[in-house]
Amino acid sequence: MTQTNPSAAITVVKCPTCQSSVEWSDKSPYRPFCSKRCQLIDLGEWADEEKAIPGAPDLSDADGWSEDMGY
Repeated sequence: MTQTNPSAAITVVKCPTCQSSVEWSDKSPYRPFCSKRCQLIDLGEWADEEKAIPGAPDLSDADGWSEDMGY
């Protein structure tokens, strides 16, 4: 028999889409999102390139760039 530890803290996060509280457990199958709807809204924003992870610029489109670097 498994006993639960009453002193164990329950982790709660904010849904990235609607900011509602979401318990980080098996009770929340779409975590960190509160629902499938919020999950799909976020996916759509990434697909439409409304969201991006900052990084170095892509130099492959720069003028004068070549795959053959002369090595």
